[in-house]
Amino acid sequence: MELRELASFLAVVEEGQFARAAARLFLSPPAVTAHVQRLERDLGVRLLERSPLRLTEAGRRFVPHARAALAAVDAAAGAVADLRGEDGGAFRVGVMGHGSAELTPAIVRAFRQARPGIRLTIMPLDFTEHVSALVERKVDVAFVRPAPDDDRIVSDVLTTEPRIVGVPAEGPAAEAGALHLADVLDLPIVAVPDITPSVFTDYLYFTPAVNGERGRRGPDVARHPQDVMLSIAAGRTVGSALRSFARYYAWPGVRYVPILDAPWDSSVLATRRDDPDPRVAAFRAIAAALARDLGPLVSAGPGDHPELVRGASAGLDSLEP
Repeated sequence: MELRELASFLAVVEEGQFARAAARLFLSPPAVTAHVQRLERDLGVRLLERSPLRLTEAGRRFVPHARAALAAVDAAAGAVADLRGEDGGAFRVGVMGHGSAELTPAIVRAFRQARPGIRLTIMPLDFTEHVSALVERKVDVAFVRPAPDDDRIVSDVLTTEPRIVGVPAEGPAAEAGALHLADVLDLPIVAVPDITPSVFTDYLYFTPAVNGERGRRGPDVARHPQDVMLSIAAGRTVGSALRSFARYYAWPGVRYVPILDAPWDSSVLATRRDDPDPRVAAFRAIAAALARDLGPLVSAGPGDHPELVRGASAGLDSLEP
């Protein structure tokens, strides 16, 4: 049996539904179903009755042992966490899109300078990995937006920025100069996979700000910013973002337009709650220091205070090893 099978089984037991368990684990319902079925095959007993969903006698006996097994794994990892150091495994930094703009490379450089003996790898994350990359321990820290809505994750805000929408350069939206949320709802916003966490889709589609109104969805499904840009440039969809996105994704055929009444939103450094790894604590401390010193300048954007942005750039350059 595998740990993910135990995790899926316990999630179904605790949530009372395969669909809710899948949402909690950021998996598809068929994947959770397959995990439980494989676990039952391995054990040679049925753990759950499906209709209505309830534990069998074997399932009731198995639950405390499954919980103990997962707790033991977490305890084992915690027992050696303080021994991970200069010669430990690679420290994995996840980055969604452009991360937290200029702060992302500045933080990574400063961490490498402070801890030169730590092997660090950078892993790109797609939209569906907004939370799962951390929960499934694919990465140790993650630059994402917006802040994940999950009790297992803590978020440190790095930038807070206005919102923009990328639109085809040839068209009335590009010529408007600025838009309102009501205008954006009439545009075909690029779709994302069904398994994308709701907190990210709410961010992408401004769901809280428009009282849950759905708006239009375009014909293309995107997992990465590059997918969004290609669809916009082809004239098929539009895509929303933080304003710093425009500095990193300047595509021919795409124009960025401010949304006048959209609430500002944040990029964050996300980590697992109570992670005992000292490298995570060090990375968070460096990120917090740079966000305090440079974050307001990065958030301001080049059109607001050019002299401050030049100062920020100088600050970033000074962190080069």
